[in-house]
Amino acid sequence: MKCRPLPLVIAVASSLVSLSAFAAAPANEAAALAQVRDAAMKSDYAYTRLEEMTDLIGPRLSGSVGAAAAVTQVAEAMRKLGAKVTLQPVKVPHWVRGAESAELVNYAGKPAGVSQKVVLAALGGSGATPAAGITAEVIVLHSFDELKARAAEVKGRIVLFDVPFDQKMADRGQAGTAYGQAVAYRVAGPRMAAEMGAAAALVRAVGGAVYRLTHAGSAGLQDGARIPAAAVTIEDALLMTRLAKRGALTMHLTLTPQNLPDADSFNVIADLPGTDKANEIVIVSGHLDSWDLATGANDDATGVTSAMAVIDTLKKLDFKPRRTIRMIAWMNEENGQKGARAYLTAEAGNTEKHFAAYEDDNGSGRAFGVRASVSRQAVQYFAPLKAALLPIGAGGFIREDELGTGDLSGLELAGVPSFEPLIDSSDYFNYHHSPADTFDKVDPENLRRHVAVMSTTAWFLANTDQPIGRADVLVK
Repeated sequence: MKCRPLPLVIAVASSLVSLSAFAAAPANEAAALAQVRDAAMKSDYAYTRLEEMTDLIGPRLSGSVGAAAAVTQVAEAMRKLGAKVTLQPVKVPHWVRGAESAELVNYAGKPAGVSQKVVLAALGGSGATPAAGITAEVIVLHSFDELKARAAEVKGRIVLFDVPFDQKMADRGQAGTAYGQAVAYRVAGPRMAAEMGAAAALVRAVGGAVYRLTHAGSAGLQDGARIPAAAVTIEDALLMTRLAKRGALTMHLTLTPQNLPDADSFNVIADLPGTDKANEIVIVSGHLDSWDLATGANDDATGVTSAMAVIDTLKKLDFKPRRTIRMIAWMNEENGQKGARAYLTAEAGNTEKHFAAYEDDNGSGRAFGVRASVSRQAVQYFAPLKAALLPIGAGGFIREDELGTGDLSGLELAGVPSFEPLIDSSDYFNYHHSPADTFDKVDPENLRRHVAVMSTTAWFLANTDQPIGRADVLVK
């Protein structure tokens, strides 16, 4: 065999190294970003994992058997992909729903022998009635101002906050604002009523679907004033408002939840190690726990499985990021955020190594782009990402000073730029925390787009040399 001249050997070797380097860690050029986007759009990895999580496990409330099974399921799936998996211990609240029933047993104009059932669901952290229940008069209120004005009437009564969710606002792209306005009564209302001596508190379901659905969630109750508290359906709240206008309204209420000692659980962390900047981290994430009325498909199994699919997408392409991409399935977002707190505590001395963090926790509606808490100067650097996402109708980019994305809020306050998908959430609160949040509500094409947006964004962040800007305005 003839030997090649040395310069040619060096040239060929250099070319092979160059090709190898591109396969391992291509730059943020159009071709590489398009490969990530297209691979995600062609894959049903997330949809398959979603079906397994929701159908095989079901509800995943913190401290439950379902939550523990989900930890195992996600960890095993990530190990199969070859990711470095860590189970980070977390102590989580363990609240268990008991019996729950309510009847309107007396009101003006009630025919003899008639009573009316009220559909309700205990709120997280609710106190309990005696096993036989309680019977008390209902006082219907429509604002915190009215609660204060009628404070003298609250003691010993069941307080109902009949405050609507503004679906028209949600339909026009302001679902988060609509939710914030209404959910304040679920979070603060029972506590305020308890402080005034109420026997129990009821809250109109925080959602837009009028199909007699309850919507679960946490009440801001504390030991020492942990009264029974529940969400009632929109229809039942409206019924009680009408009946209360006729005269005194009395309810028999039974709620027997238990607030058990904190349970052992875990955040699931799966790392795809970086190359030359492996000590810097880009997080992709969703939360693993769900409320117990359904299987938490939109809240937030889609977020978790989308984050899992980022690792799968890059593994299939054999793309190795410069920075470490860290998938986190957070535990206990719904009723405590103990998983996020545990992670922040563990990484307290390492937040400066967190280059960026992405969370998907607003349902599976169509993604139109990305929201980000980067510096104003950094927006220009995202032009390649926007161009890569434009062909799938997701080229939008909105910069904000603060996203406040649940599990990432602590990292964001520490200066880590946060990212989340810019999505259509107009119908999200029809299902949110309700018995209707099931697998069949998720459009597989929308889920693929979520994965494509998250994967392409994560790849871009893991490889960019541009200073995207830490959100220093938030650092306290």
